[in-house]
Amino acid sequence: MSGEAMLQRAASIVAERRRTYGDPAASMEAVAKRWSLTLGHDVTPAQVVLCLIDLKLVRLAHDPSHHDSLVDVAGYAAVLREVTR
Repeated sequence: MSGEAMLQRAASIVAERRRTYGDPAASMEAVAKRWSLTLGHDVTPAQVVLCLIDLKLVRLAHDPSHHDSLVDVAGYAAVLREVTR
């Protein structure tokens, strides 16, 4: 799969998740509120997305060719853009 095709796939997944779960920024805000309670300090939506990217990077360190993790990093990068507008 080319880089362009991978980005198109990531965009497709983000759009699918938007239809299933609603606005990504609202979802990351809800996760941030829950994590803030769990961790006992404020967590921002951007921090949530960065942590999810970190999770994918750890998985990629184990297997750099894992297609799904590569696509997920691209998708989360797009979500990061949405939560930092």
